[in-house]
Amino acid sequence: MKNLFIFIIIALFFSACTLKKVENHHGVHFLNKKQEKLTIKQSNKNDILTLLGAPSSKSTFDNDLWIYIERITDNSSLTKFGAERIIVNNVLLLEINSMGLLEKKEFFDLNSMKEIKFAQQTTETQYKKNTFLYDFLSSMRQKINDPLGKRKR
Repeated sequence: MKNLFIFIIIALFFSACTLKKVENHHGVHFLNKKQEKLTIKQSNKNDILTLLGAPSSKSTFDNDLWIYIERITDNSSLTKFGAERIIVNNVLLLEINSMGLLEKKEFFDLNSMKEIKFAQQTTETQYKKNTFLYDFLSSMRQKINDPLGKRKR
């Protein structure tokens, strides 16, 4: 009876384990294959929404810019303490003109994103913390908190 109980416990423990890694999928599935069906100057907003669904992000400048993202990650081996590893990272940028037609299409995968050069310059702050207004308001706060000036500093 005791051996049967131990066998059931061990069987339950191993049945919860799986040899297949768990993949976390975010965004549009198979974005690289779906984007090939879109043609410039022929596909319109309705075609895009039917094929890809709602965009991950939208922006409006001169033309509408729709951004679609696909990202697949999994947990690495036990030796790397289960850190996440990126398998697929695709981004599709669609520019749609005022008539609703696809004007421009750009597709970036994990390898092409490594080739993109980003600006290294940073913008420094132009304000100074101890301005006249800051000093005035901090002295007023100090007088409100300690009107007689007897509190230890």
